[in-house]
This record gives sequence, C-alpha cells and structure tokens, in this order.
Amino acid sequence: MKIKQKDTRLLFYGAFAAFGTYFCMYAFRKPFTAATFENYMFWGVDYKIILIIAQVMGYALSKFIGVKLISELKPKKRLTYLITMILLAELSLILFGWLPMPYNGIFMFTNGLSLGMIWGVVFSYLEGRKFTEILGVILCSSFIVSSGAVKSVGILVMQQMEVSEIWMPAVTGAIFLLPFVLFAVLLERMKPPTAEDIALRSERKAMTGADRKRVFLAFLFPLTILVVFYVSLTALRDFRDNFSREIWDAIGYQDNASIYTLSEIPITILVLLIMGAMNFVSKNDKALMYYHYLVLFGALTIGLSTILFQITLISPVLWMIVTGFGLYICYVPFNGMFFDRMIATFRINGNVGFLLYIADAFGYLGSIAVLLYKNFGQGSLSWLQFFISTTYIVSALGVGVALISLIHFKRKYKRAQLLNSKIVKL
Repeated sequence: MKIKQKDTRLLFYGAFAAFGTYFCMYAFRKPFTAATFENYMFWGVDYKIILIIAQVMGYALSKFIGVKLISELKPKKRLTYLITMILLAELSLILFGWLPMPYNGIFMFTNGLSLGMIWGVVFSYLEGRKFTEILGVILCSSFIVSSGAVKSVGILVMQQMEVSEIWMPAVTGAIFLLPFVLFAVLLERMKPPTAEDIALRSERKAMTGADRKRVFLAFLFPLTILVVFYVSLTALRDFRDNFSREIWDAIGYQDNASIYTLSEIPITILVLLIMGAMNFVSKNDKALMYYHYLVLFGALTIGLSTILFQITLISPVLWMIVTGFGLYICYVPFNGMFFDRMIATFRINGNVGFLLYIADAFGYLGSIAVLLYKNFGQGSLSWLQFFISTTYIVSALGVGVALISLIHFKRKYKRAQLLNSKIVKL
C-alpha cells in the first residue's frame, strides 16, 4: 500500500497525538514502581507488592467494565472520558500521598480503575483506517518506551527534588498533567475514517448487547485460546515492568536510572519497524495470518534468548533487550492491530474495543494471579529466577496457541469465502 502525500499529514498528526496522550498517561500509572518501599510490610507482605496488586486489580476491573462501555462509546464522548479519567487518576495519587500507610493503598486501586479505560478510548480514534497498523504500532511503542522513561523521571524526582517515595507518584503525574490534556485535545481534532478507509477495513460501530453476544459466540474458540496466551503475556509483561528495578539490580545495574529507558529504545525501534511494515499488507486475511507468524517468532525468541543467557552465550543486558523484543512482538498485535484485521477480514459488525477489552480483562486477572503466586507460592524464589521460569512457560504456550489459532482462522476464512461464493451464484 502506497502512502500518498495527502496521507502524510494525517499519519504524522495522528501518531503524534496518540503517542503523546498515552505516553503521558503512563506518568500516572508506573512511576511508583521505581520506588522500593523497602522497609514497609503489611500482614507480612512486601508493601510494594500490595500496591501493585491493588493497582492491577483496579485496572482489571476497569477492563471488565470497558467491555460494555468502550464497545458502546460514541465519538462525541471520547475527550470527556479521557480528561475525566486522568483527573481522577491524579486525584488518587494525591490522596495516596496524603493518607498514611497502609490505608493509602486503596487509592492505588482507584488509580488503576481510572486509567484502565484510556487505551480503548485512544485506540478508537485509530481503528478502521488504512493506516491503522502504523498508527497503532506508534501508539504501542509509547507504552514500551514510556514505562522506562517515567520511572526514570520518578527516580529523578526523588533524587533531585528530594520528594519522598509516597509523594513521588503524585508529583510525577502533575508534571505530565497539562501535556496529557494538550495531546488529548489534538487527538480529538483528528479527522474520522474516510470512505476509502471504510471500504478497506469496514466501518466501526458502537455495539449493542446483542452485537457483543453474536460476535463472541461466532469466535468463541479462537478468542478463548488467544486470551489464554494473552493472559500469560500480560502477566510476564507486567512482571517485567513492575519489577524491572529488582531484575536489573539482580544482574548488576543497581541505581542506574538511565538503563530503564536505554534498554527499551532498541526494542521500541525494532517493534515499530516490523509492526509498521504490516500496514503494507493490503489483504486483511493475509495480514491476519502474518500476525500469527509474528507471534510464533516472538514466542520462540523469548525462550531461546533465555537459554542463551543461562548458558552465558549472551550478556544480561542483551538478554533483557531480546526477551523484551520477543515479548512485545507477541504482545503489541493483541493491543488492537490483530483484532482490527480480524474485524476487517470477517466484516464483523463491531469495533476493536470489545475484543480488546475481553482479552485485557482476563489478561490483568492473570497478572494478579502471577503476583500472588510469586509472593505466596514461590516466596523463596528470587525475582530474577521467577522471571526466567516464566519466560519458558510463555514461550511454550505461545508456540502452541499461534499454530492452533493459525490453522483455525485459515479454515474459518476458507469456509466464509466458500459461503460467500455460493450466495453470489444464487
């Protein structure tokens, strides 16, 4: 697919606005994980784990709510949703700093509850366009690089401004509040999909309860196995993200604020290039199949790189980069682009938000389960060893699911084509 000169402005504008909006959102979600809360325990549990679980529980609950709200969202309400959610998230962080421990942990839950809707709202501006892959992968690159970047900012806030660990999340969020609003306003000014976009990718509509039930039942099997894999991906990605400081410390990079950002840059660039290239696959059915090949490749990369690290054939830094690359090659497609092509291939009457939030809802439940298992079931295992073990599980599961899903979608598409040809003949 050629990019015409008139499309360049839309691509740049949309990518800039979407990237900026979600990058700033992460400043309200992730900086607290840069703190260690080393001397705080509650009921015999590390306080940082309690805070992470609380936030992820709020995030997971918002995803279940979002299955309905995001799938039914009307375009005119999107900006109101974005600004309201981010203000509530910052208010939660202020109350988190104000209230004494451990009672302030409840506001990390409300923080996650507020932020969980934002991805679906932002992606609704981008879906159903001929350049959705390019826009979507740039949006996804924001959460790859922003997680490390905002944690670096959080550490600098504590080191340079001498802000306590408890108040650091609110201060970091306040720094990014105005930029978030400005980027959200820019996103709202983005033009809706054109007639050409609709012809290529199908029109995206707000869904009713009957619409959701029909789509869910029609794709029950592939959604089930893909969600199972996505649960493991989300758990691994969240674990790597939330405990990156502990993992980096374990491999010899204590108190290195820049490593969180620098290690994510090559991952972001590679994923951006590979996923962006998918936009040039014009046929939706082929693109859907290629996404399966990428997932298969990413799953194999995760497992093989860990083997090479354990037998000391690659350095710890290279291992973290390569596993991160494999993880995000698998993870990024399920954050909108895979489902966008799925809707376009089968001309589904609906939107990405519905399918995405089904996957996300269970994905974050899996993340909570992993945290609880690590703390109560494998408490003696180091963060590094637990991460290593999890990479093998995700790798094996990913290979199996990618192959089964690929075969299923190929058969389903052939049946749909055969049925359509019979209807045309009649």
